[in-house]
Amino acid sequence: MNPLWGIVVGVATGVISGMGVGGGSLLLVWLTAAVGMEPYQAGVINLAYFLTCAPTALWQHQKNGLVQWRAVGWSLLGLPLCVGAALLASHMDPEWLRRLFGGLLLAVAWKELRTKE
Repeated sequence: MNPLWGIVVGVATGVISGMGVGGGSLLLVWLTAAVGMEPYQAGVINLAYFLTCAPTALWQHQKNGLVQWRAVGWSLLGLPLCVGAALLASHMDPEWLRRLFGGLLLAVAWKELRTKE
């Protein structure tokens, strides 16, 4: 695959993330479906992507008064669960990971379609 597509997709998902949409989820879909990468490898790249985008997004949201610090505290408590889930995923069959991730995306899409603003 042409490396230019990687740059285009990286910039596009970065911009989408900056708007508050799950750009990392889109990156995972692209890496697994278009590039053919294993879900575990795509997750590692997505984590590196998140670690570079999140501080900038947090700073911008804090500047606009949009950060709910109590929710941040609860999120930090979830870190050990994330590590455990990553360790579990590293021992799972990639095909099952694909199916589980597809199911998660469908569930999120369904919730988004049914949520009223």
